[in-house]
Amino acid sequence: MGLLDRMGTVVKAKMNKIMDKIEDPRETLDYSYEKQLELLQNVKRGVAEVTTSKKRLELQKARLQVSIDKVDGQAKEAMKSGREDLARMALERKVALQAQAESLDQQIVDLNNEQQKLMAAESRLATKVESFRAKKETIKAQYSAAEAQVKVTESVTGISEEMADIGMAIERAEDKTENMKARSAALDELLESGVLEDYSGGDQVEKELAKIKAKGTVDEELSRLKAEVGK
Repeated sequence: MGLLDRMGTVVKAKMNKIMDKIEDPRETLDYSYEKQLELLQNVKRGVAEVTTSKKRLELQKARLQVSIDKVDGQAKEAMKSGREDLARMALERKVALQAQAESLDQQIVDLNNEQQKLMAAESRLATKVESFRAKKETIKAQYSAAEAQVKVTESVTGISEEMADIGMAIERAEDKTENMKARSAALDELLESGVLEDYSGGDQVEKELAKIKAKGTVDEELSRLKAEVGK
């Protein structure tokens, strides 16, 4: 595959991806339905035009029939009057009019057949258009439901990811809190053991005096208990 062919393939792939993102199937279905309605309207107009043409020919045929009856009466009247020449002229006129009438009859038959065909086509097309409309609405409803479900799922997924991040943050905070507690306990233990000096307040002399005072209090209590037991 040449470079141009590869570039063409890449461009088509990109365009298809872009079109897939911007195309809304519901809009496409509505557009297709509108085009089918336009086609159905065209067929209906065709039926109306053929019907109008047939009616026009039928009116012409009716007028011709009036003329035929008229010249036929004229021929009879001319014969009664002994005017065979006039009767012949009237009959010739009658034959010409009958030929025109026969031609109109054939045209009327042809138009009637065309009208029936168009009406049958209109009926079939109307059924298909109505079936497409029902299917279109069903597909649109399913697509809208699926779209809503995707949005909800995406929202839930986003919340889950956010909660996961929050859970990790809480876990880190708990770990830090435990570490701080452990460090504080270790420092307290070292202070009590005398390994570390407590510079938070007081000096060593005060500590020793406090110990002596506490020892004296204990000694006094001990002497009091001995005296009570001796009594």
